[in-house]
Amino acid sequence: MRVTKFEHAALRLDANDRTLLIDPGSFTAPVNDLSDLIGIVITHEHPDHWTPEHFDRLLRTAPGTPIFAPAGVARAAEGYDITVVSPGDAVEVGGFTLRFFGGTHEVIHSSLPSVENVGVLVNDELYYPGDSYAVPEGISVGTLAAPLGAPWLRIGEAMDYVLAVAPRRAFGTHDMTLSVIGKNMHRQRLQWATEQGGGEFFVLEPGDTLDL
Repeated sequence: MRVTKFEHAALRLDANDRTLLIDPGSFTAPVNDLSDLIGIVITHEHPDHWTPEHFDRLLRTAPGTPIFAPAGVARAAEGYDITVVSPGDAVEVGGFTLRFFGGTHEVIHSSLPSVENVGVLVNDELYYPGDSYAVPEGISVGTLAAPLGAPWLRIGEAMDYVLAVAPRRAFGTHDMTLSVIGKNMHRQRLQWATEQGGGEFFVLEPGDTLDL
């Protein structure tokens, strides 16, 4: 399986000539060459993780592609056919196994409403938590897509999260709110945390790939 990082939170996974896309949102440039798209996963309803424009473009390319997301996305994306998933669910789609964890977005501020969020484990290998520090209990995570920067993220908490998951590999995502200096600093911190568990940290820029 190959993972390609795009801007901010968007990830593309390719295996056996099939493609899965995760969280193409408002900070992500249009993703092309998706004729083999068999599924879209949206972790939560915030626009930096999905937009109608991305949905319309993707569904024109691959009509009928299922979209898996929590109930909050189904409410926000009225008019789109959303398959609602919750923590504990498992789905098979086009050769990909998806298992969902978590349940709640990390708190940004007490004045803002809480929203649903699911982390997704793909093929028992790559785990992406969305906007949360949800640890997939009982899972040995091969590769962690670790959030680097967000209004809800403190780098010390992000480091503790990587230490708790202890992945064999990790790379940073959710990073468009950071300057170049901030991004590199946060990567160094998460590299340290990854290495404490014997793992290896990879620096991926938009368009870079990693074979898992």
